[in-house]
Amino acid sequence: MNSTRISSNPIVSHSLTHHRWLSTPRKLYPLVIKINGRKSLTTSCLNVDVNAPDNSSKVTAQNSKEVMELEGKVMVGTYGRAPVVLVSGKGCKLYDVEGREYFDMTSGIAVNALGHCDPDWVKAVADQAHVLTHVSNVYYSVPQVELAKRLVDCSFADRVFFTNSGAEANEAAIKFARKFQRHSNPDVKDPAIEFISFTNSFHGRTMGALALTSKEQYRSPFEPVMPGVTFVEYGNIKATQELIRRGKTAAVFVEPIQGEGGIYSATKEFLEFLRTACNDAGALLVFDEVQCGLGRTGYLWAHEAYGIFPDILTLAKPLAGGLPIGAALVTERVASSINYGDHGSTFAGGSLVCNAALTVLEKISKPEFLACVSKKGLYLKEILQQKLGRNSHVKEIRGLGLIIGIELDVLASPLVSACRNSGLLVLTAGKGNVVRLVPPLTVTEQELRLASDILQNAMSVLDENNSE
Repeated sequence: MNSTRISSNPIVSHSLTHHRWLSTPRKLYPLVIKINGRKSLTTSCLNVDVNAPDNSSKVTAQNSKEVMELEGKVMVGTYGRAPVVLVSGKGCKLYDVEGREYFDMTSGIAVNALGHCDPDWVKAVADQAHVLTHVSNVYYSVPQVELAKRLVDCSFADRVFFTNSGAEANEAAIKFARKFQRHSNPDVKDPAIEFISFTNSFHGRTMGALALTSKEQYRSPFEPVMPGVTFVEYGNIKATQELIRRGKTAAVFVEPIQGEGGIYSATKEFLEFLRTACNDAGALLVFDEVQCGLGRTGYLWAHEAYGIFPDILTLAKPLAGGLPIGAALVTERVASSINYGDHGSTFAGGSLVCNAALTVLEKISKPEFLACVSKKGLYLKEILQQKLGRNSHVKEIRGLGLIIGIELDVLASPLVSACRNSGLLVLTAGKGNVVRLVPPLTVTEQELRLASDILQNAMSVLDENNSE
């Protein structure tokens, strides 16, 4: 007869031991747990044979067409994917099912900062996977605390809140800004709850972050999104000055360099104005560096190029080198308004992803690494100007470090396709008329020259397309 007895001793110490008496397969066996040397619980479990998993539904990549056809049957159709099925990568190179090689100037949309399969990153992931991957935020974990400390040590911030993505980091910043206003103005019945964002901005796809994103086509299918957001022209000091108001504006969200919006850089004068205006109005200044931060500009943080610092910084894409993580970095003034239970996440800041992020941060934050990014960024702009600058379709080549935009007078999609057919992967941005280059930060000058050669040779497709 099976029996269950629970000890009345509430203390569970590290002397907990357990013994299993195993019988033949599919037979019951008693599970005895001893606490402090005393038998405290006896129960029964079913020992079931574990067979090898059924691989009948496993996708076998015979060719790209088969994979793409299957994707069309089983995935929600949210992505207008390029017709490439990638299966492996190394450094700045990617390979498809058929073995074709591509030079990657996208790095997973500015994510794979160390390239593909960086050996130090792989070791960090493998080592941690053998030890501990996830325990949730109910408990402390060493990699999470260590990563937070490293981020604090190398930034303006005093504290860190981890998320799983850039959108979630911006959602956290929205909540923190509103809570800060309530905390700072306890006697005010209706504290500031409104936000200022800018044209060409992109802050994410979730409902709060989406409300801060300027492109109407992203927002309109899901309206009403979060109310209380006003958009103003990026860089327009006079227009913005009229909108930031004490008692109304909770925070201003701005990208020091807009990625999705078209690789537009803020001026120092504009960011200085925002800092002063927010101070005067009691509003928080939030820098979204999800794409432009963590070494992408040749500075560890994009705002360091301007010498202006926010109250909250959101980051994500490159932080864990390909694993999902985001973070909101905040000052003590902001953090003091947040209490237990105000926000949270089950997966955010897990041991596995934080250990990977520690390796990424350690490598990128080295001064010599950042100096090399700056040098390669200047080289890339120079060589692009030489090879593309005289082309009639090229309006401007802009950016900082290794986040570069080539603005065209026509849509960039034919050029992107032509580059892909020639073994080069690039992205679009802006209104579809900007070629976005965000290669791994480990890219070499030789690889940058190769990319610029392919771009130059592919430019003729714009004339062909335009004549049609």
